Amino acid sequence: MLYGASIIFGALFAGEALTRLLSLSIPGPVLGMLLCVIFAVFRRGCDRRVADFASRLLRYLGLLFVPAGVGLMTLSKEISEHGLALLLTMVVSTLITMGVTALVLQWLLRRNKTATSQDKIS
Repeated sequence: MLYGASIIFGALFAGEALTRLLSLSIPGPVLGMLLCVIFAVFRRGCDRRVADFASRLLRYLGLLFVPAGVGLMTLSKEISEHGLALLLTMVVSTLITMGVTALVLQWLLRRNKTATSQDKIS
């Protein structure tokens, strides 16, 4: 479990460090997650120890929404003033995310189908 925690928190730290050193506008945790995915791709899969730690961590994901909920309650005035812009931003970003996810899924399915058909030929 220590290995999995080290990899995940190391990626988080590296993402945060890169964001601050290079003054990037992307959040450090997002960059860290991207680094973790790149690490898994180069290893040709996720290490079992990392996956086990991530699964245990995800069990408590709901607790992370409590501070966000409290923040929403304390910012109710700002939300009422800019609610339409926030709603529009959320809808557009969700649609973009769904579209990109669909395109990546199609690409992965085609790639898998090609790899499977090449295996049958060999």
